[in-house]
Amino acid sequence: MRQQSISPEFVESAPQVLRDGVIYISDRFRTALHKCCCGCGREVVTPLNPAGWSCIREGTTVTLKPSIGNWSFPCKSHYLIVRNKVVWAEAMSSGQIARVKRKDARDQEAYIKHCNQEKQIATQQRSDENSVGWFEKLLAGIARWFSG
Repeated sequence: MRQQSISPEFVESAPQVLRDGVIYISDRFRTALHKCCCGCGREVVTPLNPAGWSCIREGTTVTLKPSIGNWSFPCKSHYLIVRNKVVWAEAMSSGQIARVKRKDARDQEAYIKHCNQEKQIATQQRSDENSVGWFEKLLAGIARWFSG
């Protein structure tokens, strides 16, 4: 039976059994998951990151962006979750699905590259800070030796 609404539940980690009509959101694991809203019973996992989905909280409601296209499921359901309402979207052709999948793969690759660059910058900054700290300590020690 198709869901028309969904209730958010904020959790540390995913429960063993998902209930129909509930979207479980874990800030710790940056993931939202729910049973497919078409009623097929399959679990839908949506990573919350710039290359995946965003979860917008407004009071007691949530909106997931972009839409959820379960194209690898037999049901091939396609819907949006907007302020706890399930808004059913049109079916997509095989060509449209292929284009979306290619775009998603490019977005994911760019996101991973961006994260790796940020890690490299942070590592270099820590290395620079440690080098400067060591050099400043050496200069201070030399200055004390000459003054004292």
